Parts: sequence; C-alpha cells; structure tokens
Amino acid sequence: MKFSVSRETLLRPLSIMVGVVARRPTLPILAHLRIEANEEGVKLTGLDLEVELTWQLNLHKLDVGGSITVPAKKLSDICRSLSEGSLLEFSLDDQRVVVKSGRSRFVLATLPSSEFPSIQLSPIRHQVALPQSQLLNLIRRNDFAMARQDVRFYLNGMYFELATNRLRAVATDGHRLAMADAAVQIGEVEKSSMIVPAKAVNDLAKLLDEIEEPVTLIFGEQHFQVNMPNATFVSKHIEGRYPDYEQVIPRQSDKLVVCDRLELRQMLSRISILANEKLLGIHLQLTENTLTLIAKNPDQEEAEESININYQGEPLDIGFNVGYLVDVMDNIGDQVEEVQIALSSPTSSALIQAAGGGDAFYVVMPMRL
Repeated sequence: MKFSVSRETLLRPLSIMVGVVARRPTLPILAHLRIEANEEGVKLTGLDLEVELTWQLNLHKLDVGGSITVPAKKLSDICRSLSEGSLLEFSLDDQRVVVKSGRSRFVLATLPSSEFPSIQLSPIRHQVALPQSQLLNLIRRNDFAMARQDVRFYLNGMYFELATNRLRAVATDGHRLAMADAAVQIGEVEKSSMIVPAKAVNDLAKLLDEIEEPVTLIFGEQHFQVNMPNATFVSKHIEGRYPDYEQVIPRQSDKLVVCDRLELRQMLSRISILANEKLLGIHLQLTENTLTLIAKNPDQEEAEESININYQGEPLDIGFNVGYLVDVMDNIGDQVEEVQIALSSPTSSALIQAAGGGDAFYVVMPMRL
C-alpha cells in the first residue's frame, strides 16, 4: 500500500475522529483508525462501539491501494505538527506504517485491518433531509441540559422525535428541560423517536457546520444515522423510555415576565459572583414592572440588582439555580432580543421562551432557599 494526501485534507477529519475513538479502549484496535485507499480516494473510519464515523477524502496520489489501521491520536498529532501545505506519504513496511513528509519520517504500529469492528446497521424506520445548520442549531439549543452520568441512564442523552413535518429535540437532567423544534419536509408519518447518547450528540455537533448543505437523518430500529456528502455518522441508541416531557411543561402559569435577554444575562452573571458556590441559588423578586435579583452566601456576603421589566402580576419571590438561568440565556438563540418567563408560584417551575413565542422552550425547577 502506498498513497499521498495533503495535510489540509486530513487535518479537520483527524481532529474530529480523535474525539470519536474510544478514550479508554477495551480493545487495543479501538484506539486506531482504519484507513482504506483506492481509486475513489481514502476513507477514514473511527469508532468506540457506540459511535462510528466514516469520512471519504480526496487523495493526492495513489500508487498501491490497501487497508491499514493506525493509532488515531498519534496520527492526528503528527498531522498538526507539520507545516501548512505539507504532503503526507503513507506506505506499509514490514507490518508497520511509514508516514513521510519532507525530511520527516514517522513509523507507526499497526493492527490487522480485518480485525477492525463496525456497528451493524438496523432496518430504517424513517429518514428526512434538513440543512446542516438546522440540525446543528437544534443540538446547540438543547445539549447543555443533558445529564451526563445520571443513574437514570435514559437521561444521559438527547431525545429526538420525528413527527409530521417536525423534528424535535429534548434534553433534561431532572432539574431543567430544554426542547426545540425544527420544521422538516416529511409529510404525514407515525411518530418515531429515540435517545441518542450524550457523547454521540457532542461528536455529531463537531461534525456539522453552519451551512445550508443538506444532510439525511435516519431513524433506524436500533441506530441513529446522519449521512453527509463526504461522511457518515452512526450511533447506537439508548434503550429505555424517555420521560413524558409534555407533563412537566407548565401551561397554566398566570404571571408573565418580559425582559431584555442580554440585560438579564449580564445581571445574572454579576449576581452569581456572590451566590453560594455549591448551591448557586439566587432569589428572583417580582413587583410591578421590576425584577430584583438577590444572592447571598455563607460568608454573609450579598449582591442585589434590579431591572425594569414588563410585569403586571402579584408580587412573587422564587429561588433558582443561577447557572441554569444563565445556560438558558446563552442557548435560546442570539437572535432572541427579549425573553418571556412564565411563573405561577414559589414552588412551580418556570417556562422560558422567546417573547411572543418561539420554537424553543426551557423549563427550570425552582429551589428552596
């Protein structure tokens, strides 16, 4: 096997592949990438038995085709360390991979390509096309609310639900919930859903770009798949029943606050400086057209700040985790100028969305302070 490929062609794919391959591999080969070279180009494959990413790249030159495996992180580090415009030449020498670039020469260990595993694809239930930017935006507005190491394993991921002309993403860690919708062209279909692991969601977000180029989203019986023009992303789903998120969305709140998103975000950031470092709890006090935030900590320190808002209801004092509120302000969307917060009592959750409504909803549970 012998072929050449440019550094710039490999750089981004390798950086993403390193995140996909197993960090603590149960099998040595899971720390490797499979590289296949033929007349169509070079194909990279990396996986961790839960997520698999394949990427088709253009070759500079093909002398002899073949298939090898190489340590993913070492190859990525070599590529990054080379100067811009470098050309990498790969060849096989006595069951080792030789990588040459200019006066540099690297010899890497390899394992049999035939032993490289793969994720088996299951029958397809539904598939839908949408712009990359739309899928990326859907993920970004929700991923902060995913649980990561919860004993309720079904919370450690993002719930995707496909219905007639709508793709919905939901994430919750039991204390807050994020939900966002994207319009898709699929017509009338039976509702289909699955839970995609948090690591897979994060890996997919790195793969997507803010462009209108379409991708195909596939709901399989046992897998979740995204097909791009030059890459294919596959993830197993999490077995389990996702909570009925509709039940936790407060729909009958009688107190509505409307305020400037950035002004509130900056205010929350300042107040958080003196919040309890462990609990991060703050008070929100509502009076007519005024919102006051109060933070206290065990060192008897306090912070207080007020802003003018649009509010005509009864006075209310309610506690929240300030970090959860900051996350909502940061992820609801840069285009959102004003947010509305629907409340009912000191023990009821808050429903936050863009003022006047929108396609993203955020639910934050209150705290007892």
